[in-house]
Amino acid sequence: MLDQFIQFAESSISKEMWVGLIAFSVMAFVGTLIAIPAILIRLPPDYFQNHHHKPWFANHHPVVRTLGLLAKNIVGIIFLLAGIAMLFLPGQGLLTMLLGVLFIDFPGKHRLEQKIIQHPKVLQAINAFRVKAGKPPFTFD
Repeated sequence: MLDQFIQFAESSISKEMWVGLIAFSVMAFVGTLIAIPAILIRLPPDYFQNHHHKPWFANHHPVVRTLGLLAKNIVGIIFLLAGIAMLFLPGQGLLTMLLGVLFIDFPGKHRLEQKIIQHPKVLQAINAFRVKAGKPPFTFD
């Protein structure tokens, strides 16, 4: 079955496309290795206690605010999809999904954040990043 898939992939995808997909995969992997710790280190230790986060671009023109929120949500969706893919591919799947959820605005977001962040392995990994950076661990209610 794997041989059939490989033959199908070789016959239907050009070598240039393979090189592009591999390059994108490597860039995404390295990018998440850099972006995830950088963002999670900058969050305040009580970030997940605060149920009312400051709205993005609150004091800007409505068009700028709308474009900023749209860009933030698109980035969040990209991180969320990449995290889902990384559950099966090399990478930090749960942490990337958490980062995606942090960016996206939707009802029930806070409950989902709490569920993901309080998973023992996720919390341990995040707090390890924070300790190495000299930041206090996240606190909860």
